[in-house]
Amino acid sequence: MEFALVVPLVLVVLLGAVEVAIAARAQLEVSHAAREGAREAAASPDPSLAVKAAQAVLAPEARSRARVSVSRDHHVGGRAEVVVVVPHRVAAPLLGGWTVQLEGRASMRVER
Repeated sequence: MEFALVVPLVLVVLLGAVEVAIAARAQLEVSHAAREGAREAAASPDPSLAVKAAQAVLAPEARSRARVSVSRDHHVGGRAEVVVVVPHRVAAPLLGGWTVQLEGRASMRVER
């Protein structure tokens, strides 16, 4: 009897932990994409190269949904900043799920 009462609760907690781990991994991926884009933006004045570098790091399913913005000062020592925003579906199999915006932001000094 007690087992039948505890199993659904344990399953819900387990599924919640798995969903948090998946969202955390996706957030790390978005942050890494922003760092790679900022590294490229610091080395190259062409913002499209920074966008391509950021998108190359993302998983194929996230790449098409990602919004990448690049801002860069045009003098050495200035700031190059890249922001990557990816919508992430949380708890998709349960109750229809909902979407959160994962954002990664990175800046580096302009090298040339």
